[in-house]
Amino acid sequence: MMQWALLGLAILFLIVAYIIVQGTRAAMAWRKAAAAGDEKVIRDIVEDALGAWRSVKRPKQVPSEVWRGVGSMQVVDVGADFVRVSCQAESEYQLHNGRWIEVRNPLQEGMAITAQAADMLLYELPHFRPERIQIDVYTTYREADGATKRDCILSTATSREVAKGVDWEEWTPEQIVEALGGRYRLSGSGRPLPVRPAGTASARSTAGNGRRAPIGRGP
Repeated sequence: MMQWALLGLAILFLIVAYIIVQGTRAAMAWRKAAAAGDEKVIRDIVEDALGAWRSVKRPKQVPSEVWRGVGSMQVVDVGADFVRVSCQAESEYQLHNGRWIEVRNPLQEGMAITAQAADMLLYELPHFRPERIQIDVYTTYREADGATKRDCILSTATSREVAKGVDWEEWTPEQIVEALGGRYRLSGSGRPLPVRPAGTASARSTAGNGRRAPIGRGP
């Protein structure tokens, strides 16, 4: 009996070792393909990571509204050294004396989402380290006829080099977005206005050049 038990353990060990070796080889192949600029592999890596982030439990330090925005990220474009995503942000409301009061507008939520998403895209993607990222935040607008539409209210194209100067632990989301070159516009009453996100072509050629993009505060 002892011999059969030892044989079973040996077989189990070989199976586990084979699985580990195969997993390691696959990971190395993904890293090699991503480093070589294989955009299909890069897209698969990013989409798999976004899917995994949606399924994991929210970190305690991340507000639920921010984590919901992170979970809304979708891949827009990838390249040999960059990733572009879009996500959604809405106002946060609290019930006060029987009335729902807006406590954070979509731009404030979008900045918090952008700060969290930038940290994750730059430092938590497996097998791929993008040098440049772009995060476009969209929100819902209601038109005069009651129809709704989504427009971009915050577009942040930045680089790993610029991100080195960010204090991710101590800075507020607003400070992080400003340092990363976030672009947005405000109305005279302080409400976020639509902005045109940087296009794919310009993202491929100019994003992350180490210069801060202008932050719009127009009417």
